[in-house]
Amino acid sequence: MGQYFRKWLEKEKLITKNYQPLNDEIRFYSNSMQRTIATAKFFSAGLFPVANTNIEYHMNLNTMDPVFTPQFTFMNDEYKEAAIKEINNLFSDKIKSLEENYKLLEKVIDLKDSKDYKESKITEFKADDTIYDFKNFNEPKMSGSLKLACSVSDALVLQYYEEKDEYKAAFNHNLSYNDWEKIAKIKDVYGDVLFTAPSVAYNVSNPLLREINNELENDNRKFSFLCGHDSNIGSVLKALDVLDYNLPKAIEKTTPIGSKVVFSLWNDDKDNSYVSINLVYQTVEQLRNISILDLDNNPGIINLKLKNINQNRDGLYEYNDIITRFNESILQYDLLKQKYHIYD
Repeated sequence: MGQYFRKWLEKEKLITKNYQPLNDEIRFYSNSMQRTIATAKFFSAGLFPVANTNIEYHMNLNTMDPVFTPQFTFMNDEYKEAAIKEINNLFSDKIKSLEENYKLLEKVIDLKDSKDYKESKITEFKADDTIYDFKNFNEPKMSGSLKLACSVSDALVLQYYEEKDEYKAAFNHNLSYNDWEKIAKIKDVYGDVLFTAPSVAYNVSNPLLREINNELENDNRKFSFLCGHDSNIGSVLKALDVLDYNLPKAIEKTTPIGSKVVFSLWNDDKDNSYVSINLVYQTVEQLRNISILDLDNNPGIINLKLKNINQNRDGLYEYNDIITRFNESILQYDLLKQKYHIYD
């Protein structure tokens, strides 16, 4: 993915070949987990192969950085009750619609042949047994069928990407592409339920929203890479009021593994500033075939649309509109605290 970005930036004459950044022109900031640091290192190696880029992280290895931790930083009973009510209003029907997906998942993993099922430690997946656990300085959590089914869905999706034999990937079941979409949908719904209800998203995304906003307003910066998790993407996009989207050629329809939200700042010849917002991701075939990405085999790219802000004919937003949206989303954090009488 880093190599693709380098080739695109060179083609657009935004960087020169073998570009060597100066001082604070670039920033690579990762969560302190081994896998995110590795992601940032590999991306930087593809993007700036001769630059020996420093990867910034702030915590001990495998300790979550608060900027990237989608955790509650305020909580009381009134807020908790309202957030769970909001989730139920928004997502109860979506969870119930997973019944067919659950049946497919049970078939693929031969659930009824498992030891835990025979010993009554687990049952069939149900669409009405979700229980939420919200605590301050903890990520949103749930228990029940959706939680367990998400873990299975996540493992199967990774197996599908890594195992070239689709029959083996599905534990010796013949699955169609649509079946794989149904399996991945469970994971998508889980992420939506936990992280994209507005009152939750404004809370858990606030530190990262501030970080992204600071990077957009940093006049010295040419390129920033902030490396976190799919839950970060879900909560940040919801807090910014990005409209729903669906990704073609992907079985994960919202945050495929390795996807990037890209904010690009553009100036015209009259020195007006604009921002484009895109989601860049590898297609299923690119993931399964470990395809080299370049200008002839580009990743999937979709333009993200914001509610109540108009794009120009080039799909760009006025810079001031984007900064205003960030400020409004960040402000919602404080307004929620006031609404639920939470004071520092």
